[in-house]
Amino acid sequence: MNEWKGIAASTGYALGKAYVLPEISYDPSKRQLNADEVEPEIRRFNEMVSLAAGDIRKLQESAAAENRDVQAAIFATHLSLLRDPEYIGEVTQRMQEEAINAEAALSEVTAELMDVFAAMDNDYLKERCSDLRDVSARIGAYLSGNGMAVPMEFPEPVIMIGMDLAPSLTAKLQPSQVAGFAVDIGGKTSHSAIIARSLGIPAVVGVVGISSCVQTGDFLIVDGHQGIILVNPPDEVQDTYRVLQLAETVRLAQYDRFRELSTVTADGHRVQLAINIANPQDALAVSKVGAEGIGLYRTEFLFMDRDRMPSEDEQYAAYKAAVLASGAEHPVIIRTLDVGGDKEIAYLQQAKESNPFLGYRAIRLCLGEENKAMFLTQLRAILRASQHGNVKLMYPMITTLQELRAANRLLAEAKAELRAQGESYNDQMEVGIMIEVPAAALIADQLAKEVDFFSIGTNDLVQYTMAADRMNEQVAYLTQPLHPAVLRLIDLVIRAAHGQGKWVGMCGEMAGHPDAIPVLLGLGLDEFSMSPAAVLPARELIAGLKREAMAKLAQEVLQLESAEDIENYVRAALHAR
Repeated sequence: MNEWKGIAASTGYALGKAYVLPEISYDPSKRQLNADEVEPEIRRFNEMVSLAAGDIRKLQESAAAENRDVQAAIFATHLSLLRDPEYIGEVTQRMQEEAINAEAALSEVTAELMDVFAAMDNDYLKERCSDLRDVSARIGAYLSGNGMAVPMEFPEPVIMIGMDLAPSLTAKLQPSQVAGFAVDIGGKTSHSAIIARSLGIPAVVGVVGISSCVQTGDFLIVDGHQGIILVNPPDEVQDTYRVLQLAETVRLAQYDRFRELSTVTADGHRVQLAINIANPQDALAVSKVGAEGIGLYRTEFLFMDRDRMPSEDEQYAAYKAAVLASGAEHPVIIRTLDVGGDKEIAYLQQAKESNPFLGYRAIRLCLGEENKAMFLTQLRAILRASQHGNVKLMYPMITTLQELRAANRLLAEAKAELRAQGESYNDQMEVGIMIEVPAAALIADQLAKEVDFFSIGTNDLVQYTMAADRMNEQVAYLTQPLHPAVLRLIDLVIRAAHGQGKWVGMCGEMAGHPDAIPVLLGLGLDEFSMSPAAVLPARELIAGLKREAMAKLAQEVLQLESAEDIENYVRAALHAR
């Protein structure tokens, strides 16, 4: 038995046969071009870049449709690389100046940039080498005509081994096919580690040399708790790990008994657990996991990966399908188009911005004069879908009262158009807003007078409060949902809404976090919307909490000084119960 030690990237235990990934490569040999060959070669390169971008967009949208926001963000980074003049532009410039073939120029520029990153005393930048490696391999595969196909169906779940797992590959991993993985390079913030955690696949990274020493068919154990890989262990060691694996499976299976139950605290207070979705098919998970509705339908993915805007009838059909799939009695909150930032739509011809997360995005874009017709079309489609169930409409990224009023004026216009056409809709449909911007939180008392509900989007609220781009792992330490500043804003929003008799939900990742749920419950949050996998663990947790005790705990943690202090305080309080 050989034992390898690396970095525990994703917890859990996996046992199975190894599958060593074939290295995806292309021939970087340099070939001199005649003068009349250069421009056709540049065109060929640009065509292959476009094909690679198309692949990555599909991966991004697929990840988003399955609520895998982390992966979607990674692919947004890859798309930005394909538009980067310092990368793609440098490749074409080198082809032009040196009259060389695309493969050689791509290989040279990629290697030079990776050397620069690797030499930096910064783990985040070092680990971005995997992005360059993945993107260049995809372009190179198209240039060579070899493709990037890696088999993803096996007779039994395997443990993947490689130098690194490209994000484009890890995004396709399914626990039914891949029990775990280990790679030579990477750290806890590498993309492969992040994706493994989001999928719940045990993984160990930074296991230097393992890809060259393990062979396909070797029996492996991945200990994602201790960061250990065991190669061809004896039967008694396998038996020990199977016991550990079974115990973990039993613990997870205990959540099943909460599937048919309402979400009620130990002292009888009821809250609502909903799920976030990106397409009508996702709505089927409502019944599958015992959720109580859809707290966020991200409509932007209906607009992406196409060359024109979806028609009103197409949108209406999609929204209606989601309502019917979730069950007519369940609330379905449909968010209007939220693009910009890391989500681009080519046919909208969005201008490049130096800081897109602070730019022309979400409701700001929809209220722009050039986009009002598009916005009205979506509003009409949502209104038409409202007749089929408990539909609620929500505007993203509202910052001022004036934006809210402008959006509502267009909603009134959409209603008038439908009435003129004889179309049915629910005139009493609730209309709410996302609270994602500190400015909105600070005027929540004013906004609450003109909406039916709030939904707190903590992914953006945290990044704007902490002034830390959530896509930038260099400042990942500032992505702190439990920071006192964030919790105080949430407290302010909930109190303002309840003061006006309005309810408050949350649709950011924080809503499903076990350390946050007790505090949010104590602050008075009415609805928690999360990924489907988080629903049953959240319901079990809430069932063991007393709201009165959590209200006391929430007020206590608001006085603490750091997210770490709050996290430790909450865990100690729950442990003492």
